[in-house]
Amino acid sequence: VEELLSAGAPVAAHWIADRQSAPLILNYGTEAQRQFYLPRICRGELFFCIGMSEPGSGSDLASVRTRAERTAGGWRVNGQKIWTTGAMHCDYMIALLRTSGSAEDRHAGLSQLIIDLKAPGITIRPIVDLTGDAHFCEIFFEDVDLPADALIGAEGEGWKQVTAELAFERSGPERIYSSVVLLDAWVRHLQHIGRDDAAVRALVGDFTARLATLRAMSIACTARLAAGESPVVEASLVKDLGTAFEQQLPVAIGDDLAAHPDEPVSDELYRTLTYVTHVAPSFSLRGGTREILRGIIARGMGLR
Repeated sequence: VEELLSAGAPVAAHWIADRQSAPLILNYGTEAQRQFYLPRICRGELFFCIGMSEPGSGSDLASVRTRAERTAGGWRVNGQKIWTTGAMHCDYMIALLRTSGSAEDRHAGLSQLIIDLKAPGITIRPIVDLTGDAHFCEIFFEDVDLPADALIGAEGEGWKQVTAELAFERSGPERIYSSVVLLDAWVRHLQHIGRDDAAVRALVGDFTARLATLRAMSIACTARLAAGESPVVEASLVKDLGTAFEQQLPVAIGDDLAAHPDEPVSDELYRTLTYVTHVAPSFSLRGGTREILRGIIARGMGLR
């Protein structure tokens, strides 16, 4: 994933399975689930999306209301998910569902199930954003029947699983490299025009040092996750610092280009700057807002 992001390659369809769904199945799934899904994910044959957020249950994830009820043959799902990345391209969803109790029970009664998105009763609607892209979807479930073995791990274990899953998401390389293609294009521009003054050296050095530090933090979180730990606070720090870095890049690079209006700028750099500027505000919303992350960090440090 890191190499794909650094190269600016299209990764949206498969990286959630690579980064998040496969580790979850490996850690919590049955042997049959591992044998079926993991080889196909590795071969790029199956794409996964994440069914967490709902209308009214985004940052307050524990209040999800989409319900899975037991039936004679397995489970029946009714409800709605929203802001699901790439669902229209995916084969399966791992969904956080309420399998017992009520939304007021918070963490109790939450489980995760694997949902075949081609099952009857599922409607997927892409959401087009201001850039013209449709990365997100809303998904409706109406009497969707699932087999008994769709459950991941034990019933009622959903919150524990989601916490670990979000640590993978929040500490991953995409929380660092979303704007790196722009940084690379700008550095190539500086090299092409031969601008090498002290101010630009300091700016490039600052970005490079921060990127190296964030990468080391991300790798440290990955090592702890691989060891079976749950570095929730550390992962939140990576995402908070990483998204701040990603959002500051287009601002600083735009200011630099504006300060040198006589320099010739390639269409590629302008296109990249425009696109990253448009999407950068979303970086501190996806995968947990800045406010939510800082609350997690504060609790972990004993500050609240």
